[in-house]
Amino acid sequence: MAEALPADATWSLKRRVGLGVLALLLLGGLVAAVAAFAYGKTAARESYDRLLLGAANDIAEAISIHEGQPVVDLPVAAFQLLALAPDDRIWYTVRGPMGHVLTGEDGALPNDLAPGKPSFFDGRMNGAPARFVSLPRRFAERAFSGTIRVTVGQTLRARRAMALGLTRDALVAAALGGVLLLVLALVVVARALRPLAQVAEGLAARDPHDLTPMQTAVPAEAAVMVGAMNRFMGRLDRQVGTMRNLISDTAHQLRTPVAALRVQAELAAEEPDAARRAQMLSRLQRRTRSLGELLDQMLSRALVIHRTDAARRVVVDLRDVALDVIEGRDHELVAPGREVVLEIGEDPVEIMGDALSLSEAAKNLLGNALRHGAGAVRIGAGFEGGRAVLWVEDSGPGPAPEVLARIGERFEKNAASTGESAGLGLSIARQVAEAYGGSLVLRPVPRGFRAALVLPGAGA
Repeated sequence: MAEALPADATWSLKRRVGLGVLALLLLGGLVAAVAAFAYGKTAARESYDRLLLGAANDIAEAISIHEGQPVVDLPVAAFQLLALAPDDRIWYTVRGPMGHVLTGEDGALPNDLAPGKPSFFDGRMNGAPARFVSLPRRFAERAFSGTIRVTVGQTLRARRAMALGLTRDALVAAALGGVLLLVLALVVVARALRPLAQVAEGLAARDPHDLTPMQTAVPAEAAVMVGAMNRFMGRLDRQVGTMRNLISDTAHQLRTPVAALRVQAELAAEEPDAARRAQMLSRLQRRTRSLGELLDQMLSRALVIHRTDAARRVVVDLRDVALDVIEGRDHELVAPGREVVLEIGEDPVEIMGDALSLSEAAKNLLGNALRHGAGAVRIGAGFEGGRAVLWVEDSGPGPAPEVLARIGERFEKNAASTGESAGLGLSIARQVAEAYGGSLVLRPVPRGFRAALVLPGAGA
């Protein structure tokens, strides 16, 4: 069953191409009509000019000298030529050397006629437009010497009819060719758009939960759209995966703490000994705080994953990220009285990324160092080996090697956590680093233990 088009759907590509081709054909037809009429007019003029010249030649050849006077014996052939345009009126005159009329009608002739060759000119015949030719014939005999000029004219009806006929024939042929071209264009467009219909059919037949890339073979022009669609489905798949992981993490991580809180609350409520009840309430308070931190980290993780896919990447100075983390003063709530030092240089440490995601990762690195590290904690940024580095160091020895190999995984709890953290902070930092083409590096350093985001610079 065909689905209805959305209310804001624009014209189809077939209609657009069809109207575009039709507009081109109409414009081409107009140009062809003008060109055909100009060609027909020229062809008609040349054809009937030859008839006029032939008639004038026949009359000129029929002139003879008799007893010293020119005599004109009008030939029938001349008028037979002019009769090829039966609807046109004709006019002729034969003038002697002094301009007097030997035969035909009197009428003024142009003054710029060529003396030794035929001359064509336009004029009017009894108010109607006409075409004339004037042909001189030179006589040099003992009894007569001079030039006799034969002028023949004809109205333009046959010429116009011929020009219009040629134009009409050209337009009929162009119209038939245009219709055929329009039909062929629509057929070609329909075949060219068939891959898009296949893509639509493939999407309609998919399971709603299937967000794998489409593998439909399409032309290069449509491959751009399919590629963009696959990238969009990839981002959507990651978003759905984030939601699934959040639900899974919530179910996995909260089941035991919530059950423990409920049991401890019930035991504290039933404990008659005030000292033991105070101890239970203290433990309950720690569990509650740990649960709140866990929820904060899980929501931070979901936010970071969403922004790494959705947020536009801009130039970010990692020094500003480190400075914002210190000025936020969140560390004073995590570890009151703990010394935190900012170490940044004067040169910018720029990468392409999202400031909020990087700030969340840095906060988690700092919080992890405050909870599980020892001594003063330092945070800074700089370039090391051509890579931008945002690092957090504490003065402790760091976790054992076997714990270090697993740290940063989801649900991993290191040995130093003592049940107060779910270990999602390093997982968040790792996902941010990998989203921007970098990595999370955990290693001992001369001053203690370092956790660092190693990222490609903005110019890389």
